Parts: sequence; structure tokens; C-alpha cells
Amino acid sequence: ICDTGDQQTTAAVLVKEPEATIVEMLKDVTSYEGEDAVFECRLSREANQDAQWFLGDVPLQSNEMNEIRVQGTSHSLILRKVTLEDCGSISFKVGQHVSVA
Repeated sequence: ICDTGDQQTTAAVLVKEPEATIVEMLKDVTSYEGEDAVFECRLSREANQDAQWFLGDVPLQSNEMNEIRVQGTSHSLILRKVTLEDCGSISFKVGQHVSVA
């Protein structure tokens, strides 16, 4: 607020948090059947928006077959005891950004 006595004006400040971007992309992984496959990527900042892992078009969640970890800006996916059916593309999406391996 600026007040000169007989005149007054006001303004507002709106601060937006920058969007997280992927700064370290996924790398291709080759594993033997029965081994774990580990995928990692790093973001520019901790993400407040949803981050999601996919095997092909199927969204993945942490369970006994998949472990999803987040430590600060580091995101990792561990596919436990992979089989031939696990072959395909893995993607990580955050906001409008995608990395595929």
C-alpha cells in the first residue's frame, strides 16, 4: 500500500513455485531373468506435483514386485525379480516432463 494522504494505491505480490524438471534422465537397463532392475532419475527440485512411473502404459505403484523410492530430488524404481514379460519401456513423468528408458 502506498498512501500519500489524499491518494492511495495498492498492489499484490504473487509468487509461484517453479515446476520441477528432469535433470538426470533414465538410462537403459539390462538384467537377467530373476534379478532386480533399477531405474533412477533426478529432478531439478523436490516435486510438489505428482510424479509417476510407468511400464509401457501401465502406471506402477509400490508393492511386492515394484519398489518406488523418493529421497529429495532423487527418484528410483526397482523392479523385483524381472521376467521376460517385464521387457519394454519404463517411463517417469512429472508435470509435463517425461524420461523413457
